[in-house]
Amino acid sequence: SRASKRDVAGGGGIELRSCGLWRGRLGGRRQREGRSSGVRMRRAHLWALIAVGRGLSVPGATAAWRKGGSRLFLDDAKETTWAEFQETGLFFGVTTNPVILQRAEIPCTVAAVSRLVARAVEDYGAEEMMVQCWGGEADQLEARGVEIGEASGVNVDRLILKVPLTVDGVVAARRLKARGLRICMTACYAKHQAVVAAGLGAEYIAPYLGRMTDLGNDGKAECIAMQAVLNGMRAETRVLVASLRNVGDLFDVLAAGTDATFSADVARQLLHVGATDAAARDFEDAASQPVPA
Repeated sequence: SRASKRDVAGGGGIELRSCGLWRGRLGGRRQREGRSSGVRMRRAHLWALIAVGRGLSVPGATAAWRKGGSRLFLDDAKETTWAEFQETGLFFGVTTNPVILQRAEIPCTVAAVSRLVARAVEDYGAEEMMVQCWGGEADQLEARGVEIGEASGVNVDRLILKVPLTVDGVVAARRLKARGLRICMTACYAKHQAVVAAGLGAEYIAPYLGRMTDLGNDGKAECIAMQAVLNGMRAETRVLVASLRNVGDLFDVLAAGTDATFSADVARQLLHVGATDAAARDFEDAASQPVPA
């Protein structure tokens, strides 16, 4: 079951969502009658700490716990690509935008996007699925976000709406957030835009490292500076670095404490190291040799 589990500690609550990582482990436990409140509290805190280690959301915990560790997202809308990496357990979720949908030959419609959300969450185990609002003006962006949220149904709690960091986008994002929808401010090209996202209370901001570098800026330094200013502001907004083209840049931004979304090509770079593969083959060759009498 993917239903939420709630364990009460004192007057508050720690809510954990059962997912593939938890299934068959803590997800199936039930609180037994007669346990002391102290035991319940220790157990709730333990679950919260384990959840943070997995990058899961813990709504009842402190701000530091909610932030959790870095999250990795697969920046792709093709289900064949999702299937390639599903069993690795590497990714927390999936990110898309209209350009990525176009590459995957998926129409940019509410119906198509909501079906994609359902597939990512229900069939591939994504903890979060990011899709982008379109329409240009604030009213249209808001309307599209509401429609996507309604069409996502039971999966709306896993849905993150991406909204561009234009003036209209900021206005639409504020409205959507007021409706209880989760927001990622996207198309970020300057470090000071992190202040806008934090002031708005967006859950994520997505700076484009590679594209900033293409414009003559130090994209990596800009992303790291965004994480620093959000830390200084004690903001809960997470930096989701996008437009990552190699594992070196990925390593450096994660070392600074950001999240990251990247393509299948970068994921393959991350998973396949020639010397490691060669060593594994040597181990298998040795294991297959008969032991001398």
